[in-house]
Amino acid sequence: MDAVESLRLADVGEAGLLARLFTFCDRSVVGDDAALLDWPEGRSLVVTTDVLVDGVHFSDRTTPPRSIGWRAVAANLSDLAAMGAMPRAITVGLSLPGNCAIDWVESLYGGMADCLAQFGGAIVGGDVTRSTVATVAITAIGSVLPDRSLQRHAAQPGDAIVVTGEHGASRAGLALLLADWPPEAAEPSAAARSAWIRAHQYPTPRLDVIAQLIQLIQLRPRLADRPLAAMDSSDGLADAVVQLAQASGLRAKLQGDRLPIPSGLVAAVGLARARHWTLYGGEDFELVLCLPPDLAADLVQSLGGSAAIVGEMVAPEADLEALTQQPIAWVVDSGAIEPIGRSASFQHFGTSATTGPA
Repeated sequence: MDAVESLRLADVGEAGLLARLFTFCDRSVVGDDAALLDWPEGRSLVVTTDVLVDGVHFSDRTTPPRSIGWRAVAANLSDLAAMGAMPRAITVGLSLPGNCAIDWVESLYGGMADCLAQFGGAIVGGDVTRSTVATVAITAIGSVLPDRSLQRHAAQPGDAIVVTGEHGASRAGLALLLADWPPEAAEPSAAARSAWIRAHQYPTPRLDVIAQLIQLIQLRPRLADRPLAAMDSSDGLADAVVQLAQASGLRAKLQGDRLPIPSGLVAAVGLARARHWTLYGGEDFELVLCLPPDLAADLVQSLGGSAAIVGEMVAPEADLEALTQQPIAWVVDSGAIEPIGRSASFQHFGTSATTGPA
């Protein structure tokens, strides 16, 4: 992050910075040592935290400050959606170097405010501190009816695997922003280029899916006590599918011809790379849900073209020897079986963490 020759944090100090940041907060709540929040009766509290670090999750090459703020909030709201929860509030922990420009910080908070205005919630507190590396840590607070929470371990054999949106668009956008587009690939159209960059810089937390799902469940009294499983795909589609299967003690079978590859991506980079980005690219912030087949079909229909059934959860092999040879998840394509795992997805402390800032 480059210092801008304008008013800097060192010029205004902590008190001056907080005075500016308060304008982005819920003024009826901030101002004391902690926020006092009303809570809906009969609902469970859902809490999640994400940390974004300069050089790991964002950089000047890929994300302007408004985008960083939007992404930081969207990542947390996506986690709430994956639990079936709706957002109530967020707190922001901000660590910045003293030469950071005030304009940069205000733009960052402007992106947060834009995302919250569209999807719900308010900034109700936080903390600021000096650091050599810019870091944005957000804790989001949501609420859910206890019997309607979504959890990874709740998938059952025969459940359809529903994936919202396209996967691989954010990865394509990152390649374009880093000028790391494969040299042998075709140049994408202007529309595709814009869509993929926007997918990376301004992802959409799929809270709309939860609203639709709740409505459909209410029409099915038999599902009132049926646990449902979900997870967001921030670390990649393959990562989410594998974790859902592992948590539920099941196996996941995906259909290769149903993978949610972005329109135009195969023509641009070829099928092999498009499939890899779709499975392992990450940061699409969509949802992966495991649902009874009839509920899955109705949810996909209600969401129009923004969701698809891509596979199913199956019981593991009963035979111990066969079980040891069976992958946790795989893709079936023209009779061929391709095992998928988490190793190719982004891992903060693995070799894939060296691939560059996202």
